[in-house]
Amino acid sequence: MDVGTLYRRTLEIWADRVADAAGCDWTAPTPCREWTVRDLVNHVTGEDLWTAPLLRGETIERVGDRFEGDLLGSEPVSRALYAAGQASALVAEMLPRQGTVHLSYGEESVEEYVHQLAADHLVHAWDLAAATGGDTHLDPKLVAEVTRWFAGREDGYRSAGAIGPRIGTSGDPQHDLLSAFGRDAHWGPNHAGLARFSAAFERGDIESIMAHMTDDCVFEATGPAPDGTRHEGAEAVRQVWEELFSTTRDASFTEEELFVDGERGVLRWRFSWSNEDGTPGHVRGVDVVRLRDGKVCEKLSYVKG
Repeated sequence: MDVGTLYRRTLEIWADRVADAAGCDWTAPTPCREWTVRDLVNHVTGEDLWTAPLLRGETIERVGDRFEGDLLGSEPVSRALYAAGQASALVAEMLPRQGTVHLSYGEESVEEYVHQLAADHLVHAWDLAAATGGDTHLDPKLVAEVTRWFAGREDGYRSAGAIGPRIGTSGDPQHDLLSAFGRDAHWGPNHAGLARFSAAFERGDIESIMAHMTDDCVFEATGPAPDGTRHEGAEAVRQVWEELFSTTRDASFTEEELFVDGERGVLRWRFSWSNEDGTPGHVRGVDVVRLRDGKVCEKLSYVKG
């Protein structure tokens, strides 16, 4: 498959997933852990807007901050699709001329740059579909072509910090391509649910915390030693959070790591506070959780020390 066809078809898949996301929750988490749905679409829209000046020979320095910040405004779908359409037209015009583009790491061939764009559109189309409950199936021919191109570049991407570690292989081409790009091919409602749960704790938002726990949830506290205290049912668990956040000065949770495998998840965290004399204190701990339909039904907490 020639790179022009690859790019056009991956861009079409991206545009389809954006259109499908029109009525979704744009604050929802995505497989790109640091991005919400809106952040993800904004990122790809930025790439599409960059395509024209780079193909026309402009440098990153000359473009400057033109495409920084929020690019979606009040009409995220239409703006994202407009940017994709403009990029597609420029690639169709400029790719046959070959030449080079100025990227962050130096000059690169136009063909290589377009390959990079195609891979990004394909993988981010899956990210968006996974996050919004859309169609996560990718065209096997596109998967095979991106896999072939990426095989010699994976280590470079990873060493540059552009992708995370591989998450296993299965022999399924789409699964293994996503894994090569640092994705969990099984990412779904439980991943999103635990991410929302963690974010709610970081905000100290009790209503949101409880919205992401089941009515029959169980929480096993870290103390007293050695077994902690078990709290059963949403009302009992809510009372624990209300006491924690109302009686602890400057209570603050920070996520350190999160992963999900099926119905089980692990969340590493740091809990900080201020003592009566104003000095800071903290503990580091881990939650071993069980999830059901995207909500936490069991939270077993442990701390260092």
